[in-house]
Amino acid sequence: MTNPHSDSNVADYLRHAAHQAWNVDGIADDLPRRNIERVGIIGAGTMGGGISMNFASVGIPVTLVETKQEALDRGLSTIRKNYQRSADRGRFPQEEVDICMNCYSPALDLSALADCDLIIEAVFEDMDIKKSVFSQLDKIAKPGAILATNTSALNIDEIAAVTSRPEDVIGLHFFSPANVMRLLEIVRAQHTADDVVATSVDLAKHIGKVATLVGVCPGFVGNRILFARQYQANKLVYEGIMPWDIDAAFNEFGFKMGPFQMADLAGLDIGWKKGAQTANPIRDALCELDRRGQKTGAGYYDYDESRKNIPSDVTAGIIRDITGATDATLKAADIVDRCVIPMVNEALAILEENKTQRPSDIDVVWINGYGWPLDKGGVMYYADTIGAEKVLAVMTDLAASDDSIRVSPLLEELVRTGARFVDIDTGGLKV
Repeated sequence: MTNPHSDSNVADYLRHAAHQAWNVDGIADDLPRRNIERVGIIGAGTMGGGISMNFASVGIPVTLVETKQEALDRGLSTIRKNYQRSADRGRFPQEEVDICMNCYSPALDLSALADCDLIIEAVFEDMDIKKSVFSQLDKIAKPGAILATNTSALNIDEIAAVTSRPEDVIGLHFFSPANVMRLLEIVRAQHTADDVVATSVDLAKHIGKVATLVGVCPGFVGNRILFARQYQANKLVYEGIMPWDIDAAFNEFGFKMGPFQMADLAGLDIGWKKGAQTANPIRDALCELDRRGQKTGAGYYDYDESRKNIPSDVTAGIIRDITGATDATLKAADIVDRCVIPMVNEALAILEENKTQRPSDIDVVWINGYGWPLDKGGVMYYADTIGAEKVLAVMTDLAASDDSIRVSPLLEELVRTGARFVDIDTGGLKV
């Protein structure tokens, strides 16, 4: 293992971390894999369409299912445009566009998935909808088919429980845009069979993804840590720090997008419905004004014709009205400490709960899925560069004024022993 305190070794560390992520503890290399000759995708929207391209691009036939013809046509049109754009940029020959599109078998009924070896659900992020889909798949899918959900945060054990074959159910959490982003969180549920895990890992490699095996918990690894960051960013807004000032601090740190830039890109209405009152009333108010992010031309920011983000007087007014806070300033380094150090603490909680195999897997997730700056090596690597004492001091201060924050006992142990974050060993993934 290289020394994470030396910046010159960050590239070596990341290569080692990426290599380690493929090693699944407790599964023999010679375990027979399930044969994947046809993949079914439920949903032809942004996620489903992007997911499907990973398989069509390597010649695996895809059955793409939607509920309405216009949605199916729109999805296929977007897929073709994506392939055509890549061909026009010289990434592959023009004839490859038709070759890839010929891998698709469009359908309007789940029964078309009966001959698929792997079925990936990519419908709306709603537990009741997903349960309904899996209940139907249980009756339709052939014996031995892998049933996967693309949920980004929901309880996969609960989804698997509506089937008579929970051993066949797994989470395959692709990141948007799924045809571009390299990360794939493979989520092992309580009853997921070893050969389903092994087959999913091999398939991830075949389609060019960087895979990490994680356990079931709210948000899994990546989004769970993201939630901790967003919680602090939102608290700063309530203290009078504007979203663009927070994002600017993250940009200076090395992120191409800060928390609110990322929210606008993803869409503020993810998990939101008209009239809803969520834990984030600022987001609710923006969505009610149809300021739902880049896709509507406005979110936390205003956007010009080239999608350049511009600080918004409308958003600033909403923030002042809802929070009652006066405009405040905070040094960029203090903003980063306030938002990033709780990410470290949440990563430690994930390790405590054995929801990931090793600390370096957390760094693989954040480097490949969330744009963590390469020169800072990942959440765990960065924690070693600033030291456990600083992390503990910041977390103790935050916890003193917020009863919802729990300082990880692992953090106190690291301070006491002088051990490194990247060397933490809690015994690996347990379900």
